[in-house]
This record gives sequence, structure tokens and C-alpha cells, in this order.
Amino acid sequence: MYHSKITGLGYYVPDNIVTNDDLSKIMDTNDEWIQERTGIQERRHVIRGEDTTTSMGVKAAKVAIERAKIDKDDIDFVIFATLSPDYYFPGPGVLVQRDLGLKTVGALDVRNQCSGFVYALSVADQFIKTGMYKNILVIGSELHSTGLDMTTRGRGVSVIFGDGAGAAILSREEDTTKGILSTHLHSEGQHAEELSLIAPGMGKRWVLDILADNDPNDESYYPYMNGQFVFKNAVVRFSEVIMEGLQANNLEVSDINMLIPHQANLRISQFIQQKFRLTDDQVYNNIQKYGNTTAASIPIALTEAWEQGKIKEGDLVVLAAFGSGFTWGSAIIRW
Repeated sequence: MYHSKITGLGYYVPDNIVTNDDLSKIMDTNDEWIQERTGIQERRHVIRGEDTTTSMGVKAAKVAIERAKIDKDDIDFVIFATLSPDYYFPGPGVLVQRDLGLKTVGALDVRNQCSGFVYALSVADQFIKTGMYKNILVIGSELHSTGLDMTTRGRGVSVIFGDGAGAAILSREEDTTKGILSTHLHSEGQHAEELSLIAPGMGKRWVLDILADNDPNDESYYPYMNGQFVFKNAVVRFSEVIMEGLQANNLEVSDINMLIPHQANLRISQFIQQKFRLTDDQVYNNIQKYGNTTAASIPIALTEAWEQGKIKEGDLVVLAAFGSGFTWGSAIIRW
């Protein structure tokens, strides 16, 4: 039995910075309103035609591959987490295989939204632990900006999300005291519609239905979020799944060197930090700069924390996410 170890990290965000003041020019909002509710000061939006979900993922992947000190031909498998694929199908995993010029390795798409990267990491971990693969490329990438209702009607959701991508190389590690110690995944589908994008979907409203109705007031193809309900569930599930991971490895909260929470809302992260009595040096947040980048948020934050020297060899790193589905999960890592 092997362990899997993160050997390379990379991220990419578009150059185009959109501040809260910029948004106040196109919708009824302001910097104070947004920061008070979310902690966000700015986010990145793509310039149409310059970036896609796949291209951002590829850019992040190239950095991760270089830092892992492997050749792209050493990659055995690709796992791509996103809620915003370039096409309805095929998914971006195969597009990454093509655009990176990889061998005809398998490519898997994960559609678990905010917890997508943790789910993808868990899948990769199992493949490596069983000896099936040696080096797996895991990507979380999101392009939200072109699908948001950028009007006052949609401000409750649209001010939150940004674009970007993060990537990690998971490699085989024979020292079982290092690498990913365990992952823990959960779902609760009874609340699926509380954070969702209903259309277009094959079940109820497909593209042809939307076009036929031509209803300017149809909001089914914009994201919907019951903010207070999501917040209340998130703080509970974050706490539970972090503790589940620690207890599975006979660890205590005091053992955590770095907690990287999904960047959904700064208030959620601060609530968890206070509950666990963690210091600012034990929790990394960057939602202030990038907004919520869904499946990309954890790998972007993880990469930045590592680049800044906040994560060192031997540290206990905890990743935790909660989001649409509802789905949530954690990963316990000995760096």
C-alpha cells in the first residue's frame, strides 16, 4: 500500500481585476455591502475569447508539472473538477489531455462544485494507493463570470464568484507517514435546490424550451443560492468533516499547522477559525482577492500558502469544503 503525495502545485487567475466599486457601476451595490456579507474586495473575470475553463486549467497544470519535476509524459491520469465546463459535453478532462499533448491516458470529470477539488483529490488518492497510477494531474478550474446575472436582480450571487484555476500533481509516496493520510466525503441531496443552477437541463428546461419561451424574467438559467440556509449548513458540516478527519488519524485540532477552507465566504472561514481557536497563521484565506472560485478555490489557496512559505515539510495540512449538492469533504495531509 502506497500513499499519495502532492509533489507540484500551480494556479492561474485572469489579469482582469473587478473591484466592488466596479460592480457598483452596473448594479445597486457597494463595497461596504459586499465586504460586510462576504469579505470580498475584488475578483478576477476573464476577457471573453482569451480564457476558457480548460485553458486556465492547462496554464495552472503546466506550473504544477514543472514544480513536480516530472515530464508531462509521466502523467498517468487526469482528473478535472468544475461546474463550468467549456462544453455541455465532452468534459474538460479530455481537452486538457489534448491541449497538454499527453499520451492517451484516462481523463475523468468531477461535477461536485465547491467540494469538487477535495472529491477529485480523494479519487486520485485511491488510484495511487492501490498502485494503479503513479502520477495524477488534478485540476480545479472555473469560469463563472460569463454565466452570472450581472444586474441588481442577481447581485446576491454575482458579487461572490470569480474565475481561476488551480492544479496539483499527486505522486506515489512509499513513506506512509507522509502525503494524504485520509479523505472524507459526504452528501445530502435533499437540499440540492438551495444552491443550484436549474437550466438548461435535460430533465425540465432544455435550451429549446428556454428559446421557445423567450421570457426575459426567466431566472432558471442563473445560479440560485439560499444564502442564510447555505451558511447555517456550511458551518456545521465544515466543523464535522474536519473533526472526522482528525479523529480518523488520532489527531487533535492543536495539531493543525494549516487549514485551507474552500473560499465560499470569509465569514464562514472566520467562524470555523474561532470555533477551533486557530490563529491567523493556521488558516489561509484569499477570498478577499479572488472571490469564490468554487472547485478552483482550494488549489489556488493551497498553492499561494505554499509559495509564501506558510506550509513546510512535516506540517499537518487540512483541506475542507462545502457546497452545492449539498456535498462536503476534507483531506488530512502530512506535508
